[in-house]
Amino acid sequence: MLKRKIYSKLLEWKEKRHKEGIKKCLLIKGARQVGKTFIIKEFGKNKYESFVNIDFYRQKTLKQIFDGELSSEEVYKRMTANIPQIKLIPGKTLIFLDEIQCCGNARTALKFLAEDMRFDVIASGSLLGLSYGEDANDEVEEPMSLPVGYETQLMMYSLDFEEFLWAYGYDSASIYSLKDYMGNNEQIPEVIHNKYEALFREYMVVGGMPEVVVDFAEHKDFNRVMEIQQNIIALYQDDISKHAKGREKSLVRMCYDAVPRQLAKELKKFQYSTVEKGQTRRKYGGSIKWLKDSCLVNACYNVSEPYIPLMANSKEEQFKLYINDTGLLTCMYGFETKRAILNNTIKGNARGGIYENIISECLVKRGYTLHYYKPDDNHELEFLIEKEGEVVPIEVKAGNTASVSLNNFINDFSPSVAYKLISNRNGRSGVKETLPHYFVMFI
Repeated sequence: MLKRKIYSKLLEWKEKRHKEGIKKCLLIKGARQVGKTFIIKEFGKNKYESFVNIDFYRQKTLKQIFDGELSSEEVYKRMTANIPQIKLIPGKTLIFLDEIQCCGNARTALKFLAEDMRFDVIASGSLLGLSYGEDANDEVEEPMSLPVGYETQLMMYSLDFEEFLWAYGYDSASIYSLKDYMGNNEQIPEVIHNKYEALFREYMVVGGMPEVVVDFAEHKDFNRVMEIQQNIIALYQDDISKHAKGREKSLVRMCYDAVPRQLAKELKKFQYSTVEKGQTRRKYGGSIKWLKDSCLVNACYNVSEPYIPLMANSKEEQFKLYINDTGLLTCMYGFETKRAILNNTIKGNARGGIYENIISECLVKRGYTLHYYKPDDNHELEFLIEKEGEVVPIEVKAGNTASVSLNNFINDFSPSVAYKLISNRNGRSGVKETLPHYFVMFI
């Protein structure tokens, strides 16, 4: 079983519900293939005496459980009538409502199931980030009302770098021993740095999709990695065809396909003209929103001023898009790009775009919202994040070139810390801390 950080959050929710009487169900959101169903099933089987799994996509007849009155008494009574040998043990049962987007009444009923403290309920599904008006799939049902205030929502992503290392057999203690090199001038020993830098490049190629990681951990075969990733990308493309509405089907697909091209050119913002010559936000703005809401991409917005709250200073029309999993991005580029990354021989603008993508992905998985700062045509900071009450600048270099933009930011805004992420070892000069790329897992 892959060790996932979200498992501890599931345990925390269970403990609060039982000890503090929190009347909330749990809703797990995230892109397809990130491991939502698997981790919930493992949690249910390991932490409860009884586990009930209802998959509304595969078990369509079970939708009738939520027909009619939606009180918890009636819902649980109909469960026992429709599921043979079901065991509903008060205080010891987890009910998992999978693919809940296929049963609108089940989503509405979460309010009543949350108030009933006898059984715990977790729901999950595909493309839950889409508002129901954006989804063209006939099997997606709109709920009569959303259970506002009665569900705790958690976002799940593909494996982060630390989880990737766990899959390789590294323990948390050895990983976190690296953190001792942050904030001081002691350099990471070269042999240790070379090992982790190589592992980070593997992470860029393999990515964090659980199916890919499990297969690679067993077979160590990059050709198999490529094949599985191609299947996942095809599944994402099928989702676009099935769920995007009307003419948006082709527009969303065109925008998604344009992201790798734009990253390879290191464009300063998303350019609609690279999707289709002469076009603007008016035609493609809805498609970009669809991609963001479906969690297929991560958006990073330019800010007019680098002050908290960054969202208040965001320029809505100036943004970059990054693919949600860098392994999928490198798959889109092809096997030769993967080989060049592994051998550390990749050159040109694509190299910078790929490194930006992996850092953006790692920051999102750390819980940060992405922004960047471009005060003029000659200077740009790849990322700004909000941390401990202030704005922290992060500059990303594929190699170790001069950091003019970061130095200017330090002089103009006096942050308490500023990070420069490079492929070499660490160092510190004033508030500027230079770190290897893989140290993003500690920021």
